[in-house]
Amino acid sequence: MIKPNTGRSVMLACDHGYFMGPTHRLEEPKKTIQPLVHYCDALAVTRGVLRSSVDPKWDAPIILRVSGGTSVLKEDLSDEGITTSMKDAVRLNVSAVALSIFVGSTHEKESLLNLSKLVDEGEEFGIPVMAITAVGKELEKRDARYLSLACRLAAEIGAHLVKTYYCEEFEKVVTGCPVPLVVAGGPKLKTEVDVLELAQRAVREGAIGVDMGRNIWQNDQPVAMIKAIRAIVQENATLKEAIQLFNEEKAKTKLREETAISV
Repeated sequence: MIKPNTGRSVMLACDHGYFMGPTHRLEEPKKTIQPLVHYCDALAVTRGVLRSSVDPKWDAPIILRVSGGTSVLKEDLSDEGITTSMKDAVRLNVSAVALSIFVGSTHEKESLLNLSKLVDEGEEFGIPVMAITAVGKELEKRDARYLSLACRLAAEIGAHLVKTYYCEEFEKVVTGCPVPLVVAGGPKLKTEVDVLELAQRAVREGAIGVDMGRNIWQNDQPVAMIKAIRAIVQENATLKEAIQLFNEEKAKTKLREETAISV
């Protein structure tokens, strides 16, 4: 999942359906994933999507989402449990499992104990655990003070890797977390430049990479976007270089489409 020559990772998050249902442009998971999977270092999906929509021939390591229990219809999304056993994760040959923790929520204790249980089971089977510092619908929680607390709690309980949000003073979050961090994209940002700038800032300030979904596959040019993000994370491309790559890939796609129509 983490490339040994760079120590970085581009993770593709496609597990949104576990609480959001058929999210825009993820209505048909296989159709969304197929053109992107070859450009990611790990693919995050649920058990159901892994079985139904991921071709066994694709060689991307799998991060299996194993928490759930609420839907987007609920005001409080923090009331989650573990939805997939570690034995099934082993049978599915995944590289890691992931669950959300909801620090400061009504169900904080349950989510942290879920993490503890998962880490215990993961140790038994040799499966690493990624904790996701979820905030539910309270996006205003994404500041350095809150995220530093949430990430540190996850690491203290035993998470091998933490997925969190980028924020102002992100270096403080990194410094206070003794395990690697990857940064989520969150809801779709306004422009491609915003997404690429987020990725660049995240790795520059200490994240080992990104775990993005909507900001890739909800873009009109998803392949161009993941290639540009990969250039930043794995090749240390500048923002200008990444934007140029995006535009070049966009132009190639448009040319292929026009050629196909003319034929």
